[in-house]
Amino acid sequence: MEEVMEIVKKQSSPEVSISTPPLQINNQIHSPNLMSFPKSPFGSRFMNTPLASPMKKAIENIIEEVGHFTKFDPQDDWLPITACRKGNAYYAAFHVLNSGIGFQALVLPLAFTSLGWTWGILCLCVAFIWQLYTLWLLIQLHESDSGPRHSRYLQLAMEAFGEKLGKLLVLFPVQYLSGGTCVTLIMIGGGTMKILFQIMCGEASSLYQLKTIEWYLVFTVAAILLAQLPNLNSIAGVSLIGAITAVSYCSMIWIVSVFQGRLANISYEPSMGQSQATRIFSVLNALGIIALAFRGHNLVLEIQGTICSDSKNPSRLAMWKGVKFAYLVIAFCLFPIAIGGYWAYGNLIPSNGGMLSALHKYHEHDTSKLIIALTSLLVVINSLSSFQIYAMPIFDNLEFRYTSTRNRPCPRWLRIVFRGLFGCLTLFIAIALPFLPSLAGLIGGVALPITLAYPCFMWIQIKKPKKHSTTWYLNWTLGVIGMILSVLVVTGAIWGIVALGIQIHFFNP
Repeated sequence: MEEVMEIVKKQSSPEVSISTPPLQINNQIHSPNLMSFPKSPFGSRFMNTPLASPMKKAIENIIEEVGHFTKFDPQDDWLPITACRKGNAYYAAFHVLNSGIGFQALVLPLAFTSLGWTWGILCLCVAFIWQLYTLWLLIQLHESDSGPRHSRYLQLAMEAFGEKLGKLLVLFPVQYLSGGTCVTLIMIGGGTMKILFQIMCGEASSLYQLKTIEWYLVFTVAAILLAQLPNLNSIAGVSLIGAITAVSYCSMIWIVSVFQGRLANISYEPSMGQSQATRIFSVLNALGIIALAFRGHNLVLEIQGTICSDSKNPSRLAMWKGVKFAYLVIAFCLFPIAIGGYWAYGNLIPSNGGMLSALHKYHEHDTSKLIIALTSLLVVINSLSSFQIYAMPIFDNLEFRYTSTRNRPCPRWLRIVFRGLFGCLTLFIAIALPFLPSLAGLIGGVALPITLAYPCFMWIQIKKPKKHSTTWYLNWTLGVIGMILSVLVVTGAIWGIVALGIQIHFFNP
């Protein structure tokens, strides 16, 4: 009995005090004595044994998380978005550039055909400043005062609006943006692959005989193979390649278009034969196209979740540095391609494909084949890179379902199955619904609250600024206007589809 009492006393010794105040725990963790490992050979050997490795990892997590007074969720170590928190400002810039520039920039001149010069430039500037402000809000909300880091847009929405309302408002648009973007990337990447091989190999090549569906399959297989990288931080190099290729082909397209000069018989005025209602809804559809150009807010919190954070260097500082650099580059890409493309093609810019289609349609014979082939190659590489970052939230959600039910990490073979099935599903949708790129205005309207409205409301709900203060009025005004604008854009896009029509052809890309 005495031996049992001695064992109990040893286990309840004050060396590991449960009732230690959080501040005292923080001071103990940051003290030099506890931060350094024992120098004795026995201590070093023990910390490297399998028995001590979970303890060592737990200590590292406590040093990271408790130092910033945040709660650590062990499940985050098993999920693709938060499995590795070794990111930095450079990685953040790569990811933001890869997700912020892409095919959506190529259709910006289409918005100017309805808005005209003055309103087109003004709306583009307002949208850029507005979405940059809401981006700053999301970065500040990533780390909460109450505990956990919100490393997913859905988590932050549920924290702000409650579990049921948060899922209702955010789950579909976020998943729709991720999955829908991957479907569109298959269409653009596969179609551009076909054009590239036609230019390089000519009609005599057997590759010329491949159908568009088969090129979609080639692109999807390449995307699935590249998707086997385990987590978001591991694709930083892929995002860097995607960012370089996006900046390169956007710059090449608008430079070639401007250098070749304006087309003959172009007009910068809206069609005069349209009714007043048609003009109004065309303007709303144009606003949806501009909103689509600034999509990517659904990935900002996920990107910030890959950055380590402590009390001295919170993740928001590194994230904001990366975002500032990335959006400076984005501005130098989007504004020239919108203004230069509209100047070069006016109302003759193709509605399907935008600037890329215009380059092949109007300058295929008066521009070097090397330039057109290089542009097409860059588009393909960028599409493959962007597919990875937009598919990552879907992969994360699939593995979350598994880890929540089984309480263990997702095995590698099942991860391969998940990602392969997602690739097959997006390929099927791309083949079944080849007219999806024509719905750019509708997609932009659905995504608009994610970008412009919800961050403002979440700031009010979580930060609770003083009523009737400048911040309170600003966020309420932007949030309400964003929601109204979203409803109008979606209505305008649907009306335009019904009134003007689109070429709907199922299973016939």
